[in-house]
Amino acid sequence: MIDSYLIAPQERLLAHPARWLRGLGVSANMLTLGGFILGMGALPAIALGNFWLGLVLIGLNRIIDGLDGAVARQAGPTDRGAFLDIALDFFFYAAIPFAFVLADPATNGVAGSLLLFSFIGTSSSFLAFAVIAKQRGMTALNMPKKGIYYLGGITEGAETTILFVLICLVPSSFPIAATLFAILALLTTAIRWWWGWTSFGEN
Repeated sequence: MIDSYLIAPQERLLAHPARWLRGLGVSANMLTLGGFILGMGALPAIALGNFWLGLVLIGLNRIIDGLDGAVARQAGPTDRGAFLDIALDFFFYAAIPFAFVLADPATNGVAGSLLLFSFIGTSSSFLAFAVIAKQRGMTALNMPKKGIYYLGGITEGAETTILFVLICLVPSSFPIAATLFAILALLTTAIRWWWGWTSFGEN
């Protein structure tokens, strides 16, 4: 919901670090893979009850996720980079609810499963829309620099990150926070289905 409003300030903030990293020979793909590995480290950390370490690793993942895009915009985006970015992001997003389920299956199992269920809806509708939009030569006007068509909604990357920060800071809030977020994610899914239905009418 707020991702598009963060693009401009994020680009200004990360432009200089991105130039510095490029000068060191660091590519966007290297950042994407490195950030993914760090982010996935949050899974065992949270599962073992080390929520602060999990929060740090999630934060590093999100910062590097912004940096890889900044480097890609300066060096020139690639199809491989766009693929890695979205594929690894969605896998990382799913890892955090799973980690909380592992940390306390009895308390977090149902809410975590519901959250993962809702993530399937948001990710599949996002990617399905992007495929058809690409075939039709459509460009997302609010995020034209993205490697694929970026379809918005109530729950986007920023909102998901806020959720992860909250549940790491207050782990006991997971059942309620995850359930509420899942409801919003399912609503986002329904909205995206409607957008797809109306945008891709029969020729």
